[in-house]
This record gives sequence, C-alpha cells and structure tokens, in this order.
Amino acid sequence: MTGAGRGLGRSYAKRLAALGAKVAVTDVDLKSYREFEAEAQSMEADSTVAEIEAIGGVALGFEMDVTDRQAVETAVERIVGAWGRVDILVANAGGGRGKPDQTKASTLDPELLDFVVRTNLFGTTYCCNAVAPIMKEQRSGKIITVGSIAGSSPSREGIYAHYGATKAAIAHYTRFLAQDLGPFGITANCIAPGLIATGRIVQNVLPGNMGTADPVSLISLRRLGTVDDCSNVIEFLATELSDYVTGAVIPVDGGIMR
Repeated sequence: MTGAGRGLGRSYAKRLAALGAKVAVTDVDLKSYREFEAEAQSMEADSTVAEIEAIGGVALGFEMDVTDRQAVETAVERIVGAWGRVDILVANAGGGRGKPDQTKASTLDPELLDFVVRTNLFGTTYCCNAVAPIMKEQRSGKIITVGSIAGSSPSREGIYAHYGATKAAIAHYTRFLAQDLGPFGITANCIAPGLIATGRIVQNVLPGNMGTADPVSLISLRRLGTVDDCSNVIEFLATELSDYVTGAVIPVDGGIMR
C-alpha cells in the first residue's frame, strides 16, 4: 500500500487490515499526516502501522519514495522476505503540486510537470513492475491503481493540467496492464475518486480552487465523498468479489459534473 501515511491510503490500509490482510504501509514519510491539521486530529495512534496493530492486525512500515525505482524494488524484496508473497498492490501514492496559476495547460511550470509525472505515472509504473514478477509466479494477484475524475474530464479553467494528464495516463496504463497480466490470473483495475473530504482536500483544494462557491452543487448526490466511499471500492477490487473484473476504471465521485 503506497502513500498510506495519511488520507485515502491510510483508509485503504486499515480497511484491508480489518479484512485480515497483512499490510505493508509505505510512504515517503510514515507520519505525513502531520502536514494537515484535520489529518492529524483523525489519527488514533502515531502512525497507520500503529493503528493497524492496535486493532490486532499485522503491518510493516517502510519509508519509500515511489520515484526511486531501486527503493521500490528493495521494499518489495523485504516484504516478500517477511511474508513470502504479494497478493494485492494498491498503488495510491501521488497527487498534485502547485498553485492554480502555475498549472494551466498552456503555462505549466516545467518543474511542477516533471515532479507530478514522476510521482504519479513513474511511481505507479515502478510499483506495478516490482510486484508483477512475484504475482506471475504465484499466478494470482490484484493490482489497484489510483486515478482521478481529473483524468477523465478537465477543469473548466484548465488548471491542474499536469495532474489530470498523469491520472489519465495511469488509467490507460492500467488497461494495458490488465491485458498483459490477465493470462497469469492477475487483475488490474483503477479507482478514480472525485471530491473526497480528506484533510488535504479540505485544507488545500476546496478553498477558492474549484471555480464555484459551492462545489457540492456540482455533485449529483449533493455531498462530498468520504474515505469510506473509496475504501468500499478498494475492498471490492481487492477481494474475490471482483475476480472477473479487470481493466476497469471505476469512478467514485457521486456523479460530479465538472
């Protein structure tokens, strides 16, 4: 589970642990929740690993930068050394970076573009490539990548173009991955969250960045999504409930109109 120090990744890790999975929690900072007050307040222990252990689950923590291919491969080797196999990958790490006026499609800051492409697309690819040989040998496995509604429809102002483009690339990469790995009994699917009320979104994205005074009015269900809304879909994709589903991109967005 990458990017599991806070937010959606933390929720996914805890959900899979509650289902009985041994969870490798990875993040560039295992206490990244400290960046956002709301995230810190929601913590029930000093890390996601500690939260899982407190409910009787089994977890290992690794601080890892997904843009470092060698670090990713080393972490996977350590996981296999501890548990002997890898059954599920949730490639959640990634995100956006930059202020709206730096991220318009026609005026993208080159450094921001490079950072987001490496973190989102390269990071996802490195993680999938690291676990694929293990899952092929097992002839089983479930890979879940993380896209976004921004990967299927642009913002009206053309902002966060680097983020949306990389999330679109992740979705399409996942379709290729499903074709590649299907003969080995491995599924590959992508979840595409909408406006989910994590601490980061509430603090950094909603205030003044949505082009509307009331972003909830854009959502058919007239509410922001919750981490549990997304974790429900992760549970589906990580369990036998989805054994005949692969190459899918599943929006979890409440019916948003951007």
